[in-house]
Amino acid sequence: MNKYSIFFANFICHSVKFNRSCSAVYSLRFYRTNVKIKHEPKARWEEGNSNNGNKWTTLEHKGPLFPPEYEPLPNNVSFFYNGNPVKLTLPAEEVATFYAKMLDHEYTTKSSFQENFFTDWREEMSVEEREQIKKLSKCDFTHINKYFLDKSEEKKAMTKEQKQVLKEENNKLTEEYGFCELDGHREKIGNFRVEPPGLFRGRGEHPKMGKLKKRIQPEEITINCSKGSNIPVAPKGHRWRKVQHDNTVTWLASWVENVQGNFKYVMLNPSSKLKGEKDWQKYEVARKLKLKVETIRRLYREDWKNREMKTRQRGVALYFIDKLALRAGNEKEESETADTVGCCSLRVEHITLHQEKGGQEFMVEFDFLGKDSIRYYNEVPVEGRVFKNLKLFMENKEPEDDLFDRINTTYLNKHLNQSMPGLTAKVFRTFNASTTLQEQLNKLTTADMSLEEKLLSYNRANRAVAILCNHQRAAPKTFEKSMQNLQDKVAQKQQQLDVARKELKDAKKEHKRGGTERTRKLVEKKEAVVKRLEEQLKKLQLQMTDREENKVIALGTSKLNYLDPRISVAWCRKFNVPIEKIYNKTQRDKFAWAIDMTEEDFQF
Repeated sequence: MNKYSIFFANFICHSVKFNRSCSAVYSLRFYRTNVKIKHEPKARWEEGNSNNGNKWTTLEHKGPLFPPEYEPLPNNVSFFYNGNPVKLTLPAEEVATFYAKMLDHEYTTKSSFQENFFTDWREEMSVEEREQIKKLSKCDFTHINKYFLDKSEEKKAMTKEQKQVLKEENNKLTEEYGFCELDGHREKIGNFRVEPPGLFRGRGEHPKMGKLKKRIQPEEITINCSKGSNIPVAPKGHRWRKVQHDNTVTWLASWVENVQGNFKYVMLNPSSKLKGEKDWQKYEVARKLKLKVETIRRLYREDWKNREMKTRQRGVALYFIDKLALRAGNEKEESETADTVGCCSLRVEHITLHQEKGGQEFMVEFDFLGKDSIRYYNEVPVEGRVFKNLKLFMENKEPEDDLFDRINTTYLNKHLNQSMPGLTAKVFRTFNASTTLQEQLNKLTTADMSLEEKLLSYNRANRAVAILCNHQRAAPKTFEKSMQNLQDKVAQKQQQLDVARKELKDAKKEHKRGGTERTRKLVEKKEAVVKRLEEQLKKLQLQMTDREENKVIALGTSKLNYLDPRISVAWCRKFNVPIEKIYNKTQRDKFAWAIDMTEEDFQF
């Protein structure tokens, strides 16, 4: 691309307005019409647009696929209460199997899980069963547990032919229910199966763990399709709750689950046209923020001196969201979820102020449970006025009181949207994550690196983002074993290299004593062996380093949700790294729009 093309591309990227009058897809199509771009076939997400808020014109599908009905236990498998076998009614027996299947899991040792399960289970029992079964401690599910373990082993022991039959049956269901017709295109559906009944787990110490997730019936499901299309047929003896034709939304079916009262949706696959367009728009909004971010930062710094406490709290909260990439918080009802918080829902007990610590002034120590009950612990120096305001916010408050008691996420996002249309706290997080990746890749990668060194640089850049966003994980159970295997391979390769170097040394001595064509070729052969072994050893050592550094960091979350994929695609093209090394097949399908449109000179 010449400099005028680059200028025009940047102009389009920063001037796209995602509203009714000018859609992202229109801008992309207009840009491609006027500027030639290599290796870009006409993608399906370029066709049409989302003007007037409409997402599609025609939509037809078969509806969701329901799980099979409950299959009763055989007569020789019993539930025992207080040492005696009890024949349960089918509703009670089905729920008992949910618990029995989890006997070996840590969840069933937790009191909250046990209490919630037993309460909901008793509601499924008959009057007689409730009279008899009064304590979970007297219940014996081990026979049922063994039955399902045996069934699992039988499945593992199936022949190749038997497994192939099951695979073909599953493929037929996917072919029938896993695709829809959207504006003349056959699009893959993401989650076409209705979740089967079971026990709710939640993340962390969720207060509702163990509650019964009831079987979803067709009468609870709303179908969304276009007028004049073939409406999905409900299962025999049932009917849909409602059939609607709303082309301003992208879901195909919806219902409300009973545990938390949340809406569940059948959505298109991430590789679909609509999903790709939405992803692209999200990252374009984040890119636009870099044109406004310095102004926004100046304004929230001015808020620190405002006479109104609410405005001061807003300024400090925005500072934390910007500087530390904290989630906004306040997204869920506190009574319904585990005790996890974000910026706006921080309590006084979650921060400790240090006038001086470790040789640095104005230190703030954060310690709280973030999303998915992942602990967030950080010690950071802040600006003096922020420190002073935090002391003010904490005055005359108890540890359990809100730090930012005058603001919430809705108020914060409304303020941000006034600064820039489409701007939310989450956009800030996406902006900072993508900016960090771009800066780290520019800093860590050079053209003369080997492929393995480039991949290590990429993962280190990705790790910097994961640390910023607090994307942690527990060390995998197989970590120690896999590291030991790698160490053994390194030791073995080192031994081979030592032997090869000795053989090369001996060959050189022989050639020096009386050089012949034979000894010269022998030296060249030994040199090639040494070089190959050195490369193999270096590759193994890089793998060890990468795995060790990635022990408790989850790279996938940021890669899929916060990092503009065009950064990675451009980096791959610039440094001749196969895209398959960064994105697997599913991820390449999800980011097909980025792979199609991105040149190597793209910068976030």
